[in-house]
Amino acid sequence: MSHILLVEDDPEINRLLTDFLTENGYQVTSLFNGLHVQDCLARETIDLILLDIMLPYRNGDRVLADIRRQYTLPIIIISARETTQNKIDLLRLGADDYITKPFDMEEVLARIESSLRRIQFQSAVPKRLQYKNLIFDGEKNTFFLNGQELLLTAKELAILELLMRYPDKIFSKANLFQSVWNTEYLNEDNTLNVHISNLRNKMKAFGPDEEYIDTVWGIGYRLHKAEE
Repeated sequence: MSHILLVEDDPEINRLLTDFLTENGYQVTSLFNGLHVQDCLARETIDLILLDIMLPYRNGDRVLADIRRQYTLPIIIISARETTQNKIDLLRLGADDYITKPFDMEEVLARIESSLRRIQFQSAVPKRLQYKNLIFDGEKNTFFLNGQELLLTAKELAILELLMRYPDKIFSKANLFQSVWNTEYLNEDNTLNVHISNLRNKMKAFGPDEEYIDTVWGIGYRLHKAEE
């Protein structure tokens, strides 16, 4: 049974989500502010977080940033903020997905299932991959670059693993959305571009002189190929 941490200050929304997810077979721990998230993560084994942004005492933006300093588990934002820039900012902070209020319960369930299914697939393929100085340890589900662990979000890890498992394949944006988000690509360039940008920035911190992801203009992305 997967364990979900729900952080939502609205009592009615919190109750409805908790009841709905419990009825669908999930264990749910619910919090109503951002103060005790780190304590909960240290105490409990959490598989996925549903995180509101407008929280009392400690805003969800700060909670998200704090979590990403230590954990790579999937984080789905549920928020009334609906502008493109809001979503881009949160994706850059490390969110894996974003659901705008008001939302459909079935959509929440589908996005949770998609995120957890990707994690389960990664766990089911414990294989060591290496390209240049970049190593994927399938047993630990972790990437290392020049001996340093890359702290990636679940979606970032899924993208990079996919590129490494199929080094000769050019992945279209539609391919990546179907494989990583398990959903149809609807010209959501911002979501994918932010994740690719975050990946590149994190890798440059430990390997500034190496390129690992190529943009194939008009098509998509692939593992970097040296100029012939």
